[in-house]
Parts: sequence; structure tokens; C-alpha cells
Amino acid sequence: MKVFRNLLCISALALAALPVAAQQKGHAIPATSASDTVRAEVRKVDKQARKLTLKHGELKDLGMGPMVMVFQVHDAALLDKATAGQQVKATLQKVNGVLSVTALEPWR
Repeated sequence: MKVFRNLLCISALALAALPVAAQQKGHAIPATSASDTVRAEVRKVDKQARKLTLKHGELKDLGMGPMVMVFQVHDAALLDKATAGQQVKATLQKVNGVLSVTALEPWR
């Protein structure tokens, strides 16, 4: 158990140093993490707040079950593609620590 804990600590330190090393070499590090694409129903479009309320299925990569949830929209132009009641394929991704809709298209 002690060996596992030590390996975990070393791995965490190494991962924390990656963005610094990449920035020193001039590489940009995107502030994103896991993403998931899921079928969802648009419940509400709030253009002023740049948010979508979606009833979505399970998000395995993000570790979330099906639910109704409000998401920020990464690109405001995506809001023009959505109407309440519409079935969509949504890509959800953590951007700068905030779960956001990064892609949206009608479900076919």
C-alpha cells in the first residue's frame, strides 16, 4: 500500500510539472479535460446567459449519470442551433474547470 501511495504522489507531481515544462518550450496547454458526446433533449436556451439546459444520457467519461442540467456554451453561435424540445448530439467538456457544451448538432 505504501508503494502504491508513493507512486501516486510521484505521478501527481510529474503531471503537475507538465504544463510548466510545455510552456517553457513555447507549447500551449489547452485548459480542457475529459469530454463526452451524448444524445440530449434541449429543455431551455438562454442566449443572454450563454447557457443551455439539457436532459442528457449517461456521460461515462465525465462520470455522470443521466439528468437535466444547465451548461455553459463554449461558443455563443451554438445557441442559434438549438431550440427547446429538439433532440441533439452534444459534446460536453470541462473547459477551465467548467462543464461546457463545445459542439452541438441535430440528432439524426
